[in-house]
Amino acid sequence: MNQVIFSIIESLLFVIALSVDAFVACFAYGTNRIKIPIRSIVIIGFLCSAILAISLFAGNLVRQSIPETATSIICFLILFILGIIKLFDSSIKAVIRKRKSIDKKMSFSFFHLTFILNIYANPEQADCDCSRYLSSTEAVSLAIALSLDGLAAGFGAALAEINLLQVISLSFLFGILAIISGSAIGNLIAKKVQIDLSWISGVLLIILAFLKFS
Repeated sequence: MNQVIFSIIESLLFVIALSVDAFVACFAYGTNRIKIPIRSIVIIGFLCSAILAISLFAGNLVRQSIPETATSIICFLILFILGIIKLFDSSIKAVIRKRKSIDKKMSFSFFHLTFILNIYANPEQADCDCSRYLSSTEAVSLAIALSLDGLAAGFGAALAEINLLQVISLSFLFGILAIISGSAIGNLIAKKVQIDLSWISGVLLIILAFLKFS
């Protein structure tokens, strides 16, 4: 029973850490009166969970061919380093935003990486036609940007064993809740408000790193 509870707590910490960005991004959409329809909400939730699932299964496959001691260390390092990065997330995004003028002169790179990085730094840019409505295509771009952290975190968490199906299911559920609640709260405030919760994600990932290493 204790093992089951511990597994659920680990999964919850993990998915909450990864859902913070979605909440903040959709909070920004709400304050700017950008509507996120149900279809776009489902697309974002599904793609974020699907990309996370791919990284989790990849980490699980690699884990089977690496000694257990090594996987624990690698898992700890990936989650810990990602947690530290998230603690300084606002500064990293500020640097990307400053490079926006340079990025405009660059052609889109493989998988439109420049565009995705701009959305990562400033989520409102996903509404590229300024329609105040997040279309399905724009939702895909936002989902990819929001999944960047999940790729590394999912791979690292799976190395030290984690309940894959539990995490994927909770990821979809919490992702949808983060999108809806973020947009609703932002809409309620309906004014330009700077909110920085990325440090919460960093703290949770660092806690998870030590839990997986113990």
